[in-house]
Amino acid sequence: MGSGESGTGAALLAHSLCYEVWVSEGAAIKPAYKKELEEQGIAYEEGGHTREKVLAAGCIVKSPGISPQMPLLQEATQQGIEVIGEVEFAARHTKRPIIGITGSNGKTTTTLLTHHLLKKAGRKAVLAGNVGHSLARAVWQEKEAEIFVTELSSYQLEDIVHFRPAIAVLLNITPDHLDRYGGSFERYAAAKFNLLRNMGSGDTLVYNADDDAIASRLATYSRDVQLVDFSVKSPAMAYADTKGLVFNLPGVAAHIPNEVLPLPGDHNKMNTLAAVAVALLLGVQEEQIIKALPAFRNYPDRLEYITSIGKVDFVNDSKATNVEAVYYALTSFDRPIVWIAGGQDKGNDYRQIAGLVAKRVKALVCLGADNSKLKEFFGDMVPQISETTDVEEAAALAWQYADNRDVVLLSPACASFDLFDNYAQRGAMFKEAVLKLKQRIDDCQN
Repeated sequence: MGSGESGTGAALLAHSLCYEVWVSEGAAIKPAYKKELEEQGIAYEEGGHTREKVLAAGCIVKSPGISPQMPLLQEATQQGIEVIGEVEFAARHTKRPIIGITGSNGKTTTTLLTHHLLKKAGRKAVLAGNVGHSLARAVWQEKEAEIFVTELSSYQLEDIVHFRPAIAVLLNITPDHLDRYGGSFERYAAAKFNLLRNMGSGDTLVYNADDDAIASRLATYSRDVQLVDFSVKSPAMAYADTKGLVFNLPGVAAHIPNEVLPLPGDHNKMNTLAAVAVALLLGVQEEQIIKALPAFRNYPDRLEYITSIGKVDFVNDSKATNVEAVYYALTSFDRPIVWIAGGQDKGNDYRQIAGLVAKRVKALVCLGADNSKLKEFFGDMVPQISETTDVEEAAALAWQYADNRDVVLLSPACASFDLFDNYAQRGAMFKEAVLKLKQRIDDCQN
């Protein structure tokens, strides 16, 4: 059910295992995925779901973007048809250990960094899940894989039945995607904690001791799991001090100096603490980690420096689609900020960043189809506010508000789907707009 990366990956894996496979897509199947299905002789439909054929299935593997509350899936469940997710299906068909990484913020960075450290140490680690290929495709393709490093969203974790990671990483749980969960933070947190559902003796949980939502719920998961906590506020098994990152893990100790850390901000120290802890637990040596860290390059759209116009820095943080991510972004700069925000609201509560915005933001450019919530909340707090639906105009307005040494920060706090296909397109278009603006200014000055 669904034929994006998850659905197509599941279909390819199932076909290779000699299941009788049929793919049902409610919209149009992208040409690249359709080509793969046809090359393997996998039957499919698009533009709707044929009820009779769906309900004739022995098992339904659904894509994470499809809500489990979908009436047709509810009907299938009532008829005794097993409905599982692609991650669950993939995990049932590999004996290789899986590292499962989740969190409201930072999970992509942590997953990429963990994979980077393992690869640089010579391990046959494969990147999968919510970043890169689906886990099902990775299981199908990567026959020589030693370990799967897997980013997992709450949507993917909703459908866990037997999935059991050898190492789980819980980075943080803050309000996000509450529109999916009927406005309930508790339901969202429960989906994240599904990561621990089947873990037991011999498994390890690496978790953020500074996160109240994790700490308050962890006691209810009293299984015999090895716990490794990390913190930037106080001593833990892994923590940050003035000189770097300190690790006192079961059977291994290490110190990573600040000079080799590749990413700015305390939130990235948290991500690095988690990734390095996993690498150390898997036998990577301190010297290998120190050598590998400076070579790490994060994905775009995550506090990505674009360019400077004069002495004004332009930063693309389009991946910041919730309020907590914006909090991290605002704390990463000690200069006045011209903030570009807006998009499709996901039940945002801006109170948690009100103090930071009042202190650090000199102007707000709202980039969205409906900016009323942003304008209403910050109207008495930020002295200058504009709005637009055009990304080039947003960049130009931000430049007009900025003075030397200011930062223009695109950190939307919202999903992108009101004006863009996804956050990546939003980030790419913002970068293009900034570079065009710089060229125009340079031409005028010359």
